[in-house]
Amino acid sequence: QVQLVESGGGLVQAGESLRLSCAGSRGTFNKYSMGWFRQAPGKEREFVACVTGSGGNTYYADSALGRFTISRDNTKNTVYLQMNSLKPEDTAVYYCAADWRDSLTTMQTDYDYWGQGTQVTVSS
Repeated sequence: QVQLVESGGGLVQAGESLRLSCAGSRGTFNKYSMGWFRQAPGKEREFVACVTGSGGNTYYADSALGRFTISRDNTKNTVYLQMNSLKPEDTAVYYCAADWRDSLTTMQTDYDYWGQGTQVTVSS
């Protein structure tokens, strides 16, 4: 079992930045690929970005490409999502998730463990 705890959300204005963190509980954290997803009010949860266990490969949704950066520090069992140039449409609850197969996948059903989420609100 892997427990994931997100932090770093908040209220910012359009154009500003936030860095989300997701701390994992297990020492084998580097064996899991990690993903970030988000769910806006009234919408389905959607993929944002993912990174392999080693941190060597990443993949982004079109909406995140060029503005968001996913990274990880396996010495701290933590994955990050740096979000720049935020837009009101980025407003959502952001979730991190872990995939024990260490695949680079956008599919929510491929992820085995989920955090509780952190709210990001971007005002115009």
